[in-house]
Amino acid sequence: MKKEYMQDCPYYLEDFLTNLLISKERSERTVEGYYIDIRTFLRYLKIKHKVISSDADLSEVSIVDVPIEWIESLNIMEAYEYLKYLKFERQNETATRARKTSALKQFYNYLSKKSKLISVNPLKDLEVPRVKNKLPVFLSLQDSIKLLDSIDSKNKDRDYCIIVLFLNCGMRLSELVGLNISDYSRDNQTLRVLGKGNKQRIVYLNDSCIEALNQYLDAARPNESAKDKNAIFLSANKTRINKRRVQQIVEENLKRAGLSNLGVTTHKLRHTAATLMYQHGNVDTLVLRDVLGHKSIATTEIYTHLSDENLREAADANPLNKVKKNSKHDE
Repeated sequence: MKKEYMQDCPYYLEDFLTNLLISKERSERTVEGYYIDIRTFLRYLKIKHKVISSDADLSEVSIVDVPIEWIESLNIMEAYEYLKYLKFERQNETATRARKTSALKQFYNYLSKKSKLISVNPLKDLEVPRVKNKLPVFLSLQDSIKLLDSIDSKNKDRDYCIIVLFLNCGMRLSELVGLNISDYSRDNQTLRVLGKGNKQRIVYLNDSCIEALNQYLDAARPNESAKDKNAIFLSANKTRINKRRVQQIVEENLKRAGLSNLGVTTHKLRHTAATLMYQHGNVDTLVLRDVLGHKSIATTEIYTHLSDENLREAADANPLNKVKKNSKHDE
């Protein structure tokens, strides 16, 4: 049975997405992201070939009838015209354009090398927009403690446990809402987490996490009346909590703590956990990579940024720090 997002796919795009899903074992969410990015490109081709007007509502434009010949006939200069369209017409940020370009290059590589539906890959030399490195947004240790101390709601034990796991384990939002009671081993003090690409990893819990989890599961979770018996975190209607509700819980408690102006999200709490482990716990980047479930160490290294305090200490540590100007040199 076709996935819902594949219903509008031409056969060659469906082949590409199926390969990602089955052979590459990418997650449903990742594959759907590729679909959305390639869909934008195929809709653009309809504008380019004057099938639709440039001011058409693209959300209503089907891509199922885009012929493979349009894909094969595209040259690299026309591809750069598409990137200009993304930047100036759709006003996509650099990171978004970089992602869409990468998806397009992978799409063309599949069509030319794997399925061989096109004879030549015209985009093999297409450059991906360079994304400037930005320091991740995160809470300081003091702000993290302030957030935890400010949690107060009707479901305080649940909300406290959610934020404790974010701040201590660096979980992704999707990983947290997907947690099951069967994933929690009280004996081993671990959680089994389903990460990106459907890859499982074991997260070791510290005392704060264990205390928060046990308090919620034993005293606050409505076990008998739960509609989803296995989900760890339940919503008000006693079904598995959804991502948006968790985001709201974080937003509400950040506001209560007076931290709502910092641009912190659930993902930024993941950044916070990684930064605190690195800066205050002296956790090695290779260990941190495994804790966070990163595939590449390069991804983990964005968390090894230094705080202003670190930089000040480095400046003061220079052995020339105390050397003063010799007045004799002025004579």
